[in-house]
Amino acid sequence: MRTALTVLRKDLLLELRTFETVPAMALFSLATFVIFHFALNRATIDGQLAAGVLTATLLFAAMLAINRLFVAEREQGGFDAFLLAPVDRTALLVAKAAGLMVFLVVLELIAVPAFGLLLLGPSLGPSLPGLIAVLALADIALAVVGTLVSAIAVQTRARDLIGPVLGLPLLIPALIGTARAAGPLLAAHGSGSPPAKWLAMLALYDSVFALLAYAVFDFLLED
Repeated sequence: MRTALTVLRKDLLLELRTFETVPAMALFSLATFVIFHFALNRATIDGQLAAGVLTATLLFAAMLAINRLFVAEREQGGFDAFLLAPVDRTALLVAKAAGLMVFLVVLELIAVPAFGLLLLGPSLGPSLPGLIAVLALADIALAVVGTLVSAIAVQTRARDLIGPVLGLPLLIPALIGTARAAGPLLAAHGSGSPPAKWLAMLALYDSVFALLAYAVFDFLLED
């Protein structure tokens, strides 16, 4: 954990100094909400449509961070240094996934209120605790799968293309679960809690891919 915390601290300090990733994600999300506002030709949206718009926007904003997750290590020799260091290599997986989680949380602190102001019809207040639970499980899925995919894509020349090509199909079950769980929360007269079966599906997805990423990350790093 000490190694993972050191790498995480380095990534967060780098982002605080450069502001390369999170501002781009936030700007992309806000621009997407504006586009949907005019493209749908509706003053407000709710229910499953609102959940789909929010899920898709957060997904594509997350891809901006996923594509750049390992760029510094690739360009500055960080991979070689980590392989030579006497530390557990999965610490890099934990650190990068945690860093991506932090980026996603900061993004959602900006994007979700903006979504409520620009597009959403019902108030976010009653459904906010349930929405936080859904987004937390979705963030874990994006962080784990995104880290795994980014570690593969950064070794290729077309990393900006390979990342989405590999990541989007793997994330389809999580995206479906996120949208279906958030739909009732964003309905005009929806319940304050998300459907339990979709939360369970998201939790199972997170567990399976977390174990899979832990099992194969050593081999990805060596290759």
